[in-house]
Amino acid sequence: MRMAVKAADAGDFAVHAPATGTYAIAVVHDENSNNKMDVAIFVPKEGFGFSRNPAITVGPPSFKSASFAVAGDMRQSIKMKYML
Repeated sequence: MRMAVKAADAGDFAVHAPATGTYAIAVVHDENSNNKMDVAIFVPKEGFGFSRNPAITVGPPSFKSASFAVAGDMRQSIKMKYML
């Protein structure tokens, strides 16, 4: 599922899982609204974050390191990272 959230509402927003299961969330701060993650020499130019806040080395984290079980209402706190 993909969704857009206005900057004014980005501090706290709801995502509804379609069913009980294991999910991961990826967040991108699309600063120029071009619907993609802009990079400069393989380094993200825009902010990003993942559920469970896994360590980022080269490339995105594995699904296992960002995933979490959903079986009802819950919260995830995602820290945004800015490389440039």
